[in-house]
Amino acid sequence: MILRERTPLPLSEFLHYLASHEQTDQPLPALATLKQELGVSVASLREQLEVARALGLVEVKPRTGIRRQPYSFFPAVRQSLQYAIALDKNNFIAFADLRRHIEAAYWHEAVQRLTADDHNALQSLVTRAWDKLRGSPIEIPHSEHRELHLIIYRRLDNPFVTGLLIAYWDAYESVGLNVFTDYNYLTGVWTYHQKMVEAIREKKYSEGYDALVEHSDLIKQLITSAK
Repeated sequence: MILRERTPLPLSEFLHYLASHEQTDQPLPALATLKQELGVSVASLREQLEVARALGLVEVKPRTGIRRQPYSFFPAVRQSLQYAIALDKNNFIAFADLRRHIEAAYWHEAVQRLTADDHNALQSLVTRAWDKLRGSPIEIPHSEHRELHLIIYRRLDNPFVTGLLIAYWDAYESVGLNVFTDYNYLTGVWTYHQKMVEAIREKKYSEGYDALVEHSDLIKQLITSAK
């Protein structure tokens, strides 16, 4: 078999400039200056700058100018995912299934990196969620649900995993699942969350994994029923 060298995917002049220059706290040069350095028109640079803004790579403000942002995969995924859901809501079901597999695949690596402070934060979220569910009036602990899952995976040194997981929760909210009010479902989910957190704190990671998978099956049924 003959292996041929692949042609790298082209970057715009502005994105290539961002990738090839060291990140500093200083604002980037004005477009008029970049025009001279990159050899492209200001109109073309404006278009390229808008793409970079949509991807979350730069921030543009009147007084501070153009500033590079730390790399995040999330803005690109969010834009594409929201468009996909607008085309067909079943695309959320497909993405939710991807997220389920990602969490399962990275569980053991993620939980072994968590710190004692993370353990305490997770326990605090579980306590807060039960307080909401047992309160009068009952409250839906959605923010606790989102934060709990994101804390579990936040020590992974992988911006692509993180970006995909954050995009899932934004989409979860956009399709209205954060206002789901079946009490039995919510208590079932938080019973599993409690098991997951207890297993993490006691370093019984396989037991926590089992609880994660079982609780994911509950969420899968919820998402499917919301079609």
